[in-house]
Amino acid sequence: MFGLCTWIVVGLIVGAIARALFPGRQPMGWIGTATLGMAGSLVGGFLSSLLWHGSIRVFHVGGLISSVIGALLILWIVSRR
Repeated sequence: MFGLCTWIVVGLIVGAIARALFPGRQPMGWIGTATLGMAGSLVGGFLSSLLWHGSIRVFHVGGLISSVIGALLILWIVSRR
């Protein structure tokens, strides 16, 4: 249970950072922002595992950066529609 709550909070932080960096307006609330951050973490983690062939299970800044990049990628794809 604690892991899920942590994942939601980190997702909210990642989503908020991605929304602040992405130009334009993204009409979504805090649940959408948390979902964006969690999806960005999945995309960023997948991309970083392809690049570095490894999995790190502890929190580190590189994981946060790859999560924000993943969330920015999702925002870019959604804005292209």
